[in-house]
Amino acid sequence: MDMRRVVGENVRRARLAAGLTQEQLAERSGFSQQYLSGLEQGKRNPTIVSLYELAMALGVSHVDLVSAGPDA
Repeated sequence: MDMRRVVGENVRRARLAAGLTQEQLAERSGFSQQYLSGLEQGKRNPTIVSLYELAMALGVSHVDLVSAGPDA
């Protein structure tokens, strides 16, 4: 299981569920759109602080961003 990919998929899922574009999430979170794109593609290795800040911007638990689905 590649945790970068899990986190990226979870961030994307939460962002879409919130009805946000990457640009809108960038404005809310303070991260760049380029960073968020790389994160969603599983190319970034976020810190626990970054995960927490993204979770707050998305209105979800930070645990939701690192939880692998049942197929993982």
